[in-house]
Amino acid sequence: MVAEKGKMLLEVVAPSRQVVRSERVDEVLAPGSEGEFGVLPGHTPFLTTLKVGLLSYREGTEWHHLAVDWGYAEVGPDRVVILAEGADRASEIDLAEARLAKERAEKMLGEKLEQKDHEKMRIELLRALIRIQVAEKHGGQK
Repeated sequence: MVAEKGKMLLEVVAPSRQVVRSERVDEVLAPGSEGEFGVLPGHTPFLTTLKVGLLSYREGTEWHHLAVDWGYAEVGPDRVVILAEGADRASEIDLAEARLAKERAEKMLGEKLEQKDHEKMRIELLRALIRIQVAEKHGGQK
């Protein structure tokens, strides 16, 4: 597929499915491992890693949001490809389940844990918080 002039193609792929398929977008904001980055049509190509966070993209004046879990981003002048370990649109997130995951992680962080387990729970808490944020602010209530 070829992007329209002034647009980019966006693909977001998780191991089990293609979450976003070749949508023509105007802007992408992603959670890079070194900090959030933005991409507009004509961007200089680069490859980077992603952290757990909020991925947003704009079509015209409408913003769409996804919760992503780690991965890679390949940016080109007319295309952005996201390969993520996990990615969910706001409408796909079970808000009650995300809130339970947050409570479980907070409870575990309150206990004495080995450093590797503490880091794992910290990441689980961050993942739950991002999923709650995406579901509440951008997808309605489930």
